[in-house]
Amino acid sequence: MSTTDRLEELLRSFRQGNTDLDSTRKAVQELFFTDLGHTRLDTNRGDRTGYPEVIYCAGKTTGQIREIMGHMRNRGMNILATRMSESVYEELKDEFPEGRYTAGPGIFTISGQPVQRKGKGEIAVVSAGTSDFRVAEEAALTAEFYGHRVARYSDVGVAGIHRLLASLDDIRRARVIVVVAGMEGALASVVAGLVQAPIIAVPTSVGYGANFQGLAALLSMINSCSAGISVVNIDNGFGAGFLAGMINSL
Repeated sequence: MSTTDRLEELLRSFRQGNTDLDSTRKAVQELFFTDLGHTRLDTNRGDRTGYPEVIYCAGKTTGQIREIMGHMRNRGMNILATRMSESVYEELKDEFPEGRYTAGPGIFTISGQPVQRKGKGEIAVVSAGTSDFRVAEEAALTAEFYGHRVARYSDVGVAGIHRLLASLDDIRRARVIVVVAGMEGALASVVAGLVQAPIIAVPTSVGYGANFQGLAALLSMINSCSAGISVVNIDNGFGAGFLAGMINSL
């Protein structure tokens, strides 16, 4: 039931005298957010933007995550939780046995409602090295959670560019391309010079000292001479997967 339909139902019930003012006020508020004390859960985000609330687990306690996920599940909402540690998952897995956890990126999902296939094409997630897997997989799983087809191309960095060229025909079929790279971040520029699709570049914190935890790759991507590249924050695979899905839906 949409927010509008539920709001009309609540107002009709109040007008007919079936509910009092305080109960109606609380129910109307909860159409838009639920105050859990530690978190104001945006229950209207899905209707408002097309994408429901996402739980960023880093910095939250296990109890807070448990309460947020439980409330979302009770409302029939699909759940995407990012940056969930394995220790937190171990504490929650028995309570949410229907969930799927992927170690590395720390993605936990529950899809109680059918996920409609979205997008007009395929999203390619292209990563430079095996060490970039965690961020690349966060992007891929995010896009898949929202109903997009994703193809993965791993360990195709510029240090052995023949590996990229071997998959180039397949990559060119994608409608949006996410390029994930650490070190000097050159892969995004190279791919953008070879394809027609828009590029979402993701710098990672992978690299030696002068990489400055991803800052070197970030600056390389921002300063790319290849056109058609947008850049998200360091290690932000979620943001890249989310944006790629939005572009693929246009």
